[in-house]
Amino acid sequence: MHYKDIVKRISEIMPPQCEVTKVEPEGLSTVIYIRNIEAFYSNDRLIKELASALKKKVTIRVDPSELTDMGEAKALIESTVPKEAEIKNITFVPEMCEVRIEAIKPGLVIGKGGSILKEIMLKTRWAPVTLRAPTMPSATIDGIRKINVLEASERKKFLVNIGKKICQPTPAGDWIRIMALGGFREVGRSCLLVQTPNSKVLLDVGVNTATSDPTRAYPYLNMAGFSLEEIDAVVISHGHMDHMGFLPYLYAYGYDGPVYCTPPTRDFMVLLQQDYINLCKKAFNVDAPYTKKDIYKELRNVITVDYEEVVDITPEIKMTLYNAGHILGSASIHLHIGEGAHNLVYSGDIKFGFTRLFDPATTHFPRLETLLIESTYGGRNDISVNRFDSETKLFSIIKETVAKRGKVLIPVFSVGRSQEILLVLEDLARREPDFNVPIYIDGMILEASAIHTAYPEYLREQLQRRILSDRSPFESPMIKVAKGTSKEEIVNGEPAIILAPSGMLTGGPSYEYLKLMADNPNNTLVFVGYQSALSLGSKIQQGMKELPILGDDGKMKSLNINMRVETAEGFSGHSDRAQLMAYLKNLRPTPERIMTMHGDWGKTEEFARSISMMMRKDSRALGDLEAVRLK
Repeated sequence: MHYKDIVKRISEIMPPQCEVTKVEPEGLSTVIYIRNIEAFYSNDRLIKELASALKKKVTIRVDPSELTDMGEAKALIESTVPKEAEIKNITFVPEMCEVRIEAIKPGLVIGKGGSILKEIMLKTRWAPVTLRAPTMPSATIDGIRKINVLEASERKKFLVNIGKKICQPTPAGDWIRIMALGGFREVGRSCLLVQTPNSKVLLDVGVNTATSDPTRAYPYLNMAGFSLEEIDAVVISHGHMDHMGFLPYLYAYGYDGPVYCTPPTRDFMVLLQQDYINLCKKAFNVDAPYTKKDIYKELRNVITVDYEEVVDITPEIKMTLYNAGHILGSASIHLHIGEGAHNLVYSGDIKFGFTRLFDPATTHFPRLETLLIESTYGGRNDISVNRFDSETKLFSIIKETVAKRGKVLIPVFSVGRSQEILLVLEDLARREPDFNVPIYIDGMILEASAIHTAYPEYLREQLQRRILSDRSPFESPMIKVAKGTSKEEIVNGEPAIILAPSGMLTGGPSYEYLKLMADNPNNTLVFVGYQSALSLGSKIQQGMKELPILGDDGKMKSLNINMRVETAEGFSGHSDRAQLMAYLKNLRPTPERIMTMHGDWGKTEEFARSISMMMRKDSRALGDLEAVRLK
């Protein structure tokens, strides 16, 4: 709907006594400023009528001239909200007439049916926004929320500009195409261009962290055929580097548009992108393709979207994010292009099987003609072991190593696998009280776990309840934070389990622990996640026993792998071959066209052939730089 039509429709619906002073399209929301909030609340059906008529999210704010003094408003809020809510911060954002209330139990701030929020707005005139405080300290969340307040003026201008662009009338396009810019017939640097005559949208912009070679590490953005300034929107499926690690580069070289993702994905992007700057220097002795300044630019332009919330990202493209079951906030991206001209689903990384963290990936969509599906484990022999057997094997390896007075090193991704393994080990400790082996976590695992506690609604119901009732498994007494204790002390101390990134041993604490532990046959290295073909982890997993490494003196030396090396399958955040097939069988509606992506060379082709045979639909494996016309 055009902006002028929106204003006209609002004027027809809103009672004159509400005294509308301004209407603004602010990002994905239409903001209506009024003077008389009591008149608005006197009609309970008014907000639903507005949302139904506009087909957009509607936000009501009181005109700035009517706002209560901040000091007085804060006191009123503190006296209105129950103390059991455990308010951590009350922050006023005058640019948006909002007061942001951060609490451990935001449900008590909201009240039954939103009663307390309504009371706060009537008393103070400030529009209350509730935020869940993590149960563990999180520097990332604190930093993001502070930056959003400090940048409120610039962010407001940006959101209004985006809102006006989305509301522009656009002629119907006569073609739709996609172009593979990375992550096709390979794992790493995922990037897909969706293009019409009027819109250019990127789905994911990743890096391959296993190499520093620019020709293999970064997407083929230079082959898209247009400048970065012409991109209308970027959508990020989840917060792993191979899907969002190159995003700040866009802001470093001219892009100034929006990024759409879930709230947890935004937080993980900031956390891991900042770490990547350090990783490039330490692991590869090269500069990252962007700086922290570019990450802050990106953060200002992030627009978060919840699961199953339908939003316009260009005048002709509607987007909906659905649970992908891979990591916290991971999403499959549904695009509704044109007036029903085409519906596309980009699966992202999916898990259609049991995990302790998440429900399985969503398989039901409103409409679906084209599916792009990951095929990390799409090979014919990629059948994972039963999850119960996986856990039994991991427990057995740990107990055998501890009996020898050794240490167990488990390289994990900070986001996803580390939390899954922590839940498995915490369950072992609860079931076997005699098992009191400390679990040391290093790197960013603690920070990533804290972010999980801020978004329990994205977790399985049982885990949600534990976090909401102050029984978070991520705060178990058996978990020890390695910070403050040297790696040498941990390695030379009592038997222990060490969880450390990176998950592929490409750098970070896990690589440092490996150098200290590799020579001792009593120690064990356990892989629990995917190892890229280019990674050090893959080489060790394939049996390499002697590795050239750079010594502290700057000279090359050999590292002998005398420690036990094991792989405990079944913990991956990716679906195995059987789960991928089950996902396809459960898809509703059935797509007419299926394309495979995100898999090593050979697996994407093999998976595509199997899909054709099983579903009798057009299926193919796209390669990087291939383009396909969908309409």
